Amino acid sequence: MVATGDPAASRWDRVWPVLLYLFILIPTAFALLRDWRPEALALASLVGAWHWFMVTSRPGRIERPVALITYFIVMLAVIGALIRIDTLFTVTALAMFIQSFTLIPGWWAYGGVAATAGVLVVARPEQGRTPSQMLFSFLVALLVASAIGLVSHAIRDQNENRKVMIAQLREAGAKLAELAEENAHLQAQLLTSAREAGVLGERQRMAREIHDTIAQGLTAICTQLEAADNTIDDIPATRSRLNTVRTLARESLNEARRSVQALRPAPLDEAQLATALHDIAGKWSQTTGVPASVSVTGDPRPLHAEVEITLLRVAQEALANIGKHAAATRAGLTLSYMEDVVALDVRDDGAGFTEATSSSSEGGFGLIAMRQRVTRLAGDFAIETAPGQGTGISATIPAIPAASDPGSSNRSGNAM
Repeated sequence: MVATGDPAASRWDRVWPVLLYLFILIPTAFALLRDWRPEALALASLVGAWHWFMVTSRPGRIERPVALITYFIVMLAVIGALIRIDTLFTVTALAMFIQSFTLIPGWWAYGGVAATAGVLVVARPEQGRTPSQMLFSFLVALLVASAIGLVSHAIRDQNENRKVMIAQLREAGAKLAELAEENAHLQAQLLTSAREAGVLGERQRMAREIHDTIAQGLTAICTQLEAADNTIDDIPATRSRLNTVRTLARESLNEARRSVQALRPAPLDEAQLATALHDIAGKWSQTTGVPASVSVTGDPRPLHAEVEITLLRVAQEALANIGKHAAATRAGLTLSYMEDVVALDVRDDGAGFTEATSSSSEGGFGLIAMRQRVTRLAGDFAIETAPGQGTGISATIPAIPAASDPGSSNRSGNAM
């Protein structure tokens, strides 16, 4: 039984404990107005006080069978005495039908109904009634009680369904609150992971850019200075070397600035990818003295900036590795435009290397940076090499079309 103060209590749960007071007050008022009888007032007060003590003040008290039986015995005895005083108190006995179906569980409720009907029939002070008349009155009382019982059962079933629905809604609300809390926690973790991934990605980008621009430029400068030192007596040759060093230093500085600001490399800012490859291959040949050819197959077309930057950096790093480690006599670059992908192949006839050599500290990061650049764009990166048989590097990337405004990157680069 739900307490009347419980927030989950229905309207019926709040009404039925106090309903009996109306069935006591109304007949008492009319009976006393018609014929003042102190005993009727006392007994009516006793019924109200007993009901308050057993039901209203502490609903859980009548959940015990002994207390429930005691409650009904006292109530029916006092109501029977009131009916003897005045038949108006028959209304109070009708309220006990409702109490029976509300308080007594299951089919036992009809026992309370039968006891109440018996009190109604026996307590009425009518003389000369035959046993058949009394039986008829008892059956009528049972019929009325059964009708009241059906209504009470319907109300109680509806009340129980409502309680179940409220419990389910509360459970669903609690689960939704837990899911919301878990979702907030996961979102916080996702933001943290995204922030950490962004920091790591930016570090890797800067590492690749520094390696592909500043490190290569400084390496070329050192090479030219060593060559100039060997030709110190040849003033024109020394001046030529120093001019080359000055140009390399200026280009490295510009590329460093562009890398920090995440702008397009200068060769791509001024020309398309195929032309840029011709340019860097020519400069590399001039610096190293090793001829490098560039061939283009397919239909050249503008590609997304990231695709062109990645292929350009792969070409620069591959040529730098050839100049430092391969001891090659010639190199070749092939740029192939296909329907869905674009591929860059860089080959040389140098010394080649083994897998153990490629993973060493010297030159290993360049291969790692190239692979990271290519795989970041869902591309494939492959190396074919063997000692004494040269090296072939292949980078294949999806041919993502250029943005709708291909000049936007150029304008941003020129605005620096």
